[in-house]
Amino acid sequence: AATVVTLMVIPQALAYALLAGLPAVVGLYASILPLCVYALFGTSRTLVVGPMALIALMTAATLSNIATPGSEAYLEAAITLTLLTGVTLILMGGFRLGFFANFLSHPVISGLLSASGVLIAASQLGNLMGLSASGFTLVAQFASLFHHFSDTHIPTLLIGLTALMLLFMARRSNTRLQRWGLSPSRAVLVVRMGPVLVVALSIALSWLFNLPAKGVSVVGRIPSSLPPLGIPSSDPAVWRALFVPALLIGVVGFIESVALAQMLAAKRRQRIQPDQELIGLGAANLASAASSGMPVVGSLSRTVVNYDAGAQTPAAGAFSAIGVALITLYLTPLIHFLPIATLAAVIIASAVTLIDIRTIQRTWRYSRGDFLAMLATILLTLAQGVEFGVIAGVSLSIGLYLYRTSRPHSALVGRVPGTEHFRNEARHQVESHKHIALLRIDESLYFANARYLEDTVYGLVAQRPEIVHVVLICSAVNLIDASALESLKAINSRLDDSGVTLHLAEVKGPVMDRLTHSDFLQHLTGQVFLSTYGAWSSLKANTNSAKDAC
Repeated sequence: AATVVTLMVIPQALAYALLAGLPAVVGLYASILPLCVYALFGTSRTLVVGPMALIALMTAATLSNIATPGSEAYLEAAITLTLLTGVTLILMGGFRLGFFANFLSHPVISGLLSASGVLIAASQLGNLMGLSASGFTLVAQFASLFHHFSDTHIPTLLIGLTALMLLFMARRSNTRLQRWGLSPSRAVLVVRMGPVLVVALSIALSWLFNLPAKGVSVVGRIPSSLPPLGIPSSDPAVWRALFVPALLIGVVGFIESVALAQMLAAKRRQRIQPDQELIGLGAANLASAASSGMPVVGSLSRTVVNYDAGAQTPAAGAFSAIGVALITLYLTPLIHFLPIATLAAVIIASAVTLIDIRTIQRTWRYSRGDFLAMLATILLTLAQGVEFGVIAGVSLSIGLYLYRTSRPHSALVGRVPGTEHFRNEARHQVESHKHIALLRIDESLYFANARYLEDTVYGLVAQRPEIVHVVLICSAVNLIDASALESLKAINSRLDDSGVTLHLAEVKGPVMDRLTHSDFLQHLTGQVFLSTYGAWSSLKANTNSAKDAC
């Protein structure tokens, strides 16, 4: 497993470092010590940490506002960003903030990744064509390409397009390889080694035909040494400017890493600890900063390859780090002739896999609200950049949650004839009583929906003046906060003034414990019933008895 991952990480690490605006060797540095440290502190047995396309793009977008790409200040800022990312993740893990990842909904994450895939692919068109294009929004990138289009270097373009075609052909060769006798698992591994083969072929052709002399940009000399000690920036303004981007990079990287680790762990009936994963990823980033690397997270492609190759423990990642270190020490001269256009093709081929059209279509069919949040995230990411898209995604996820829970579903229920079950009157043929309203609340009660509950109850009583008893069925209520408690008190008082008695039914133990610490139950005009059937039977008997007495 380590051998396969080592071969795969080389072209990706080089490509993602260039995507981040850093020297190619930085990608190799970020694939050595972080892997060893994660093996000690992480909880996933197969997760492979290292540079990733989305994080590389976010890194470039952040650092380009602070220093000139390629300068010493740019590298220092990258080390500072990596260090801050690590510290942020460790602090989040220490305070057990793994739940923070839940604030990004799946549609928003999918939209962010799809838009980022477009941005990443577009950002490499310049390198594919031999142009010096720039920009971190789609409009800026295409404007830059249009401005320099006449300077397209044809040999570079041919190399890039050929490499891109070979990469896509390799992805579609799975079935053909199985026909030739390879097992499905081995066929998948061979397909995923496509970038390695394309890179090797490009290096050979570049050296054989001396392509650098013909104007083709190549990686050039890469230091044959272990990573030097990373020295962060000494400018306090740089640290302040990088704090928020470091938080965003950490959160996005954590979400993707944990989702991937949990998916693979579930297949083997293993368990991932999100809070410890924060510490593991944070420690890996500290190690990357200490070794002059860039921000690192769990890599989707390398992790899946590691899993398919049979890795059973984090030691596979540590052995892979040893392999990358040996290549960095002894084989970097072979990478000298690697065309930049080939690395651009590798990035484009990887970025295209992030674009998930099917999920967009499924979300449109299933939920218009989620689709609008996804669409807004996509448009804002393309128009304003990845960081703005992340902030917008979190805001939209929280806003969508607040909107939905502020208008909780409620239903008047009645008894299914001959049973002790109660169902929505609007959906089923049920028994009801004109003097009893059984109102089921399908959401926890908190400050955002407390007033909505009041309006619902008051509206119900106003529409049905014959109601004598209102029973709030709390089977779906897991929380009643202080604001909702005040609303319940107001409902109880106003219903009492109207001659209506308020009751509760199916209150959960933790919720009941909280209510007993208040004076609400002492002033409740009605009772707290263990079950809806108990409330129905008791109140129906009492109502009929009172009617007979009259």
